[in-house]
Amino acid sequence: MADFEEWLTWTFSPSISAIVVTLLVSLLLPILLHSYLYRQSGAKELATFVLIGPSGAGKTSLLTLFANGATTTTHTSQVPQTAQCQLPLTTRASEDRYRSENDDSARTQPQFHVLDTPGHGKLRHHALSALTDTTKPLKGIVYVVDSAELSSTAGLTEAAEYLHEILLVLQKRHTQGKTAKGPQGVAVLIAANKQDVFTSLPAGIVKTKLEEEMAKVRLTKSKGLLDSGVGSEDDAGADEESNWLGEYGARTFTFAQMEEHGIEVSVVGGNVLPDETGKTVTDDWWAWVGDNL
Repeated sequence: MADFEEWLTWTFSPSISAIVVTLLVSLLLPILLHSYLYRQSGAKELATFVLIGPSGAGKTSLLTLFANGATTTTHTSQVPQTAQCQLPLTTRASEDRYRSENDDSARTQPQFHVLDTPGHGKLRHHALSALTDTTKPLKGIVYVVDSAELSSTAGLTEAAEYLHEILLVLQKRHTQGKTAKGPQGVAVLIAANKQDVFTSLPAGIVKTKLEEEMAKVRLTKSKGLLDSGVGSEDDAGADEESNWLGEYGARTFTFAQMEEHGIEVSVVGGNVLPDETGKTVTDDWWAWVGDNL
């Protein structure tokens, strides 16, 4: 204690050595602190986007595009695949949203992980596991659909049922996060792929058809819960409400209902594979990724 008091007295003395040491400490301490905090922030795990959707919709092709900047021949996925990607220079990240167009200063394009999950019905548990894993910073979900397949009843029903399941998991995830330190809201992009195909549906119609079909799916699942419910009517009603997607009791379903649960859904068209002219349309999908980084 006496040594500390002597040192403290010396630091306030008018000697040159004390002044120099005090200046060095006052100048170097903020630099060292900033360096430490910068390294800690740089060590954080990269943000993750999960590719989900029915089999054959184009998820793996989109993964190769995100990772390599170009598509290659792909095969139906049997296991999840992860790739580390980087936002291209042509796309702005959210942190550069207010940067002037005339600002030519160098900027670092953020990196992120993309997890591609199998779309086969028996392998979809991989996607559900990724959504409930709170150890990774989940930034967004890209739900890829074949916009030509949605013109068929079977294709539309499959896409709507799977999307209903995914959004319900996210809704419960958000609800649990309100009462504990848990995950926040997640952005969802419905990528209406294969817009270059003649029979494909425009993104606006894809949105409408999915909302209408998901209202039917929601009602069917609600009736199934009530018919198979065990216990009192109050218990059955509580279970129905917790498994009701969107606004409880609403006759119609819209993606806007998910905003209350921290889920912002966007429907954007494009084509990940080159069309007859050799052109891909993915700029809007890249822009969505940039907005959520």
